[in-house]
Amino acid sequence: MTKIRTRIRTDFPYETRQVDVLIPMPDGKELYARVWRPLTDEPVPALLEYLPYRLTDGTAPRDRQRHPWYAGHGYASVRVDIRGHGNSDGLPGDAHDATELADGVAVVNWLAEQEWCSGRVGMFGLGWGGYDALRIATLAPAALKAVVTVCATDDRYDDGPHYLGGSVLGAGMNAWAGTLLAFAARPPDPQYVGEKWREQWLERLEAVRPFTHTWLAHQTRDDYWRHGSVRAGADGEGGAADYASIRAAVLAVGGRHDPYRDTVLRLVEHLPQDRVRGIIGPWPHQYPDRGLPPGPAIGFLQETLRWWDHHLKNTDNEVMAEPLLRSWISDSHPPATVYEELPGRWVADPAWPSPHVTPVTYALQGAPVVVASPQQTGLDAGRFVPFGGDADLPPDQRAEDARSACFDFPVPESGGPVEILGRPSVRLALRTTAPTGQVVARLCDVAPDGSSTLVTRGALNLSARYARDRAVEAPIGEWEPYVFELAGTGHAFAPGHRVRLAVSSTYWPWIWPQPDAAGFTLDPAGSALALPVRTRTEDAVEFEEPEQSEPLGAGFSRTLEEPRPPRLIVRDVATGEWRLEVDPRYGDGGGTLVHPDGLEYGEEALETYTIDESGPLSARTRSDWSIRLHRPELAWDVRIETHSEMTCDADAFVTSDEVICKEGEEIVFHRTWEKRIPRTAG
Repeated sequence: MTKIRTRIRTDFPYETRQVDVLIPMPDGKELYARVWRPLTDEPVPALLEYLPYRLTDGTAPRDRQRHPWYAGHGYASVRVDIRGHGNSDGLPGDAHDATELADGVAVVNWLAEQEWCSGRVGMFGLGWGGYDALRIATLAPAALKAVVTVCATDDRYDDGPHYLGGSVLGAGMNAWAGTLLAFAARPPDPQYVGEKWREQWLERLEAVRPFTHTWLAHQTRDDYWRHGSVRAGADGEGGAADYASIRAAVLAVGGRHDPYRDTVLRLVEHLPQDRVRGIIGPWPHQYPDRGLPPGPAIGFLQETLRWWDHHLKNTDNEVMAEPLLRSWISDSHPPATVYEELPGRWVADPAWPSPHVTPVTYALQGAPVVVASPQQTGLDAGRFVPFGGDADLPPDQRAEDARSACFDFPVPESGGPVEILGRPSVRLALRTTAPTGQVVARLCDVAPDGSSTLVTRGALNLSARYARDRAVEAPIGEWEPYVFELAGTGHAFAPGHRVRLAVSSTYWPWIWPQPDAAGFTLDPAGSALALPVRTRTEDAVEFEEPEQSEPLGAGFSRTLEEPRPPRLIVRDVATGEWRLEVDPRYGDGGGTLVHPDGLEYGEEALETYTIDESGPLSARTRSDWSIRLHRPELAWDVRIETHSEMTCDADAFVTSDEVICKEGEEIVFHRTWEKRIPRTAG
């Protein structure tokens, strides 16, 4: 994994100390927390990062980069594991459930009441932590004054790892559920909780359930998803929480290669301009200072410090004089699965929708065309959630384009590039021969040499064409308009290049195929592509160079096991089977991490996605995890194995899950689940 150099800072305005504490919850349970505080007699604001990924090992390297940095600038920076995870009390529950959110509010209130706290609290987080920060902000605890949310969704149904355009997300549903099953099965650490670790662990294991059972039981945007999302009123469906409930100031940050980037656009559109700002860079699903490709990285910690200083310390630093939205627009570039830095520039927009952006319609041309894409279309999609790995981004799209219906629009040699910012959309006139199916649209930049670089994409389950809260079968043999948006992007198509719209009827493994989908006929005469074309402006957008506090320490090292290709496609020519193998480990995982406190933490994992040319019912996904936690000085050796598989027939999704936990060589827990879940929409 390539990593861009980041400056390490060792001198700060304040000396700091680190202490681990237990935070009491109203029901008597205690959450494990690590607090970095400046050495001062004056009360200071508190910053909270709240998520399940184990602060004493899982996120320890990442935490060390930022929490001491904030403390050195005069904040009590606090990392808390949610209930039932890490060294916290309690049992694991559903992702982002009511207990998790209520606990988060209780933590905010507890921090505000400490003698070392000024009574003002900020929350920040990446992904899960960023979502919890937003969702807790909708509950409006009085002490919560500011939020920084990074690469987080505001819509768990249509902008999460579960569904896309109303279809089951094959690349996310089982894989993410399998990952969370393995993570939830990890024990507390006896070095921090003492001898009660085993009792806590066994109680947790009895409470663990596969997440697919819940997620697949809700295949449309019903109350389960509405009550679990910040975005309300999606498709006119209403919701329990909405943007108007948020009273804290929100800095929303996203990456152009992160699937949740459209959250930033919705937040800057719907929140009052006096308490929201947005930044969308070229990044993957990472904090923008970490230097994981693609860059350029920015001084994210310095930028957030300005946000905290203004909203938590009432410092007049003109952070609210910044443009409402600062975005990275990439220049045309050759296709590749990793880029150290992308060419392009920063632009500024004073409002969203932007006065600099105008929708421009490109009418499709030609005779009606039958689109019946092979089942393996989509194998070159890249990783659904890129983390900066060497094989995360989509390769050259020519093979995918050959399996799709393509419509090209040349960019004139004379004049400047065609610059877009926002969400493209398509209107496609389709006629189907089956009541179910899906349509996928990809926007590509085609260079003069024929190479095709993916810019953005979108998908629609044909039964979700009216709204995501209902499934309405497609009319067979009739022309019907299908309108949907593609994910937001910022891109400049160079003169001499071609803007390509590629339309396919399959997209495995991102989109789980419908059982009777046979493709469709597309009529260009009733179809169009709409691009959010931005008038070129010269904007003075600047960020400081990235910096962090010192890394975890000289005692931290990594020993890698036998390397495996991060993404491998295998084709069995005789049987027509295609298999994608993915190593899902990311961030600071992979191999064995030897922590300064003596913990040896090892992971092995593999995701497989299989389909054959015979038809959609051959789709199969599998997630396998093996985790070892070892403390030689305590003679503590724990291993977790999980296996999660998802298949289908015409009527149901079929899931199977297994958890095996060992202490030493003794199996202390072993459970399997088998479940058939009717196919109702996804």
